Amino acid sequence: MNAEELPDADTYTATRLSLHAVAELLLAGPQYRTSGTIRLRATPEGFGTVAAPDLRVEGDALVTGGTRLPLDGRSPRELGAVTGAGAGAPEGLYHDGSGASIADVLRVDAGAARYLQRCLALGDEALRAFAPGQTPVLWPEHFDIGILLDQVAYGVSCGDTYLGVPYAYVVPWEARSGEFWNAPFGAARPMSEVSDVPGFFAEGRRHLASGGPGQNA
Repeated sequence: MNAEELPDADTYTATRLSLHAVAELLLAGPQYRTSGTIRLRATPEGFGTVAAPDLRVEGDALVTGGTRLPLDGRSPRELGAVTGAGAGAPEGLYHDGSGASIADVLRVDAGAARYLQRCLALGDEALRAFAPGQTPVLWPEHFDIGILLDQVAYGVSCGDTYLGVPYAYVVPWEARSGEFWNAPFGAARPMSEVSDVPGFFAEGRRHLASGGPGQNA
């Protein structure tokens, strides 16, 4: 992806926060209460549940069955009533999350939503290429798609308080130091600056294996 595709910061942030709320309150929560899992997945056109209820986000709409429900200007409570699955975060599993309430009004720009979803799709594709035996998971807590391999997390975040744009990351359980490890938690690169995401993951694995440029802190 290139920087020219990135929406303006305010528009993207509002959309990211709202889609995080949707992932947590309208997909993961209902799925956990019905099927016992919070795992979500990237889809060709967005992201969705992996078990009942069958719900997904495509662009700026929530899709249930053959019905598309526009997200912008509506609340999770309202949308959950329409789908029949209800709204609310999974309870008792984690302390972080979107911080959103079911009464919040969602602000979802179509262009920003498509950009975020392309980043998730690229992340899913890159993770499968890097580690073919792994199944990437979109986690609702931090709204990132990732895998855990040999005590190292690899993935793509939609953005957060550390970096407000989508970024690829490599996060070892043990802290590292060195030029490659440019983030407090490991290594992070904006998706707009990474032309080869599987290559970035592989570079992190090489540093960890060699003990070279990324030494233990």
